[in-house]
Amino acid sequence: MREIVLDTETTGFDPEQGDRIVEIGGVELWNHVPTGETYHVYINPERGMPQEAFEVHGLGDDFLRDKPKFRDVAQGFLDFVKDAKLVIHNASFDMKFLNAELGWLNLPKLPWDQAIDTLAIARQKFPGSPASLDALCRRFGIDNSSRTLHGALLDSEILAEVYLELIGGRQPDFALATSAGSSETGTADDWRPRPRPTPLPSRITENEAAAHAAFVEKLGDGAVWKRY
Repeated sequence: MREIVLDTETTGFDPEQGDRIVEIGGVELWNHVPTGETYHVYINPERGMPQEAFEVHGLGDDFLRDKPKFRDVAQGFLDFVKDAKLVIHNASFDMKFLNAELGWLNLPKLPWDQAIDTLAIARQKFPGSPASLDALCRRFGIDNSSRTLHGALLDSEILAEVYLELIGGRQPDFALATSAGSSETGTADDWRPRPRPTPLPSRITENEAAAHAAFVEKLGDGAVWKRY
């Protein structure tokens, strides 16, 4: 199963008010294991950077001026993502921006059900507790000391670690975690081993079984073996 842990940085909160994407970062997982493949691009938003946004990610007009425009990277981004599930913290925000940018270019939009929202998973798993990326790093003991500013690729790398913890640690397919999803045969909590539908054949020969029975008989009626 291929997944892309994804993050974006933008000029603001609303693409319908003229805000644009300025950075995209993605980390590829295969069966919940990072492959080492990443996607990262800075984007010229073709507009000025508001001070409030600059204070979040530190990407200013001078830095972004010579970067490619979204139309120059859009197809490459879609080619990287393909039909992989997109693991995003607060997915509605990033999906809103990505689909706005793709829509302006008349390119295929990303289906909303392609996204996995780690914010929603965290709120379901830890109701009432802080669920920001920094808060989850503290909860799981993940080092985010290099996160002095938001950055799409760095945040994707950190989120990949958080996501694996949210779905059950480094071995999520053992299903020791919880509400991240359900298996084909039951709920996520329904992981405990069951008896084999067909018991394994005995490895004891008939002669060995007979010899054991004769030995136990010699021990008398008080023999422990006779209780079972």
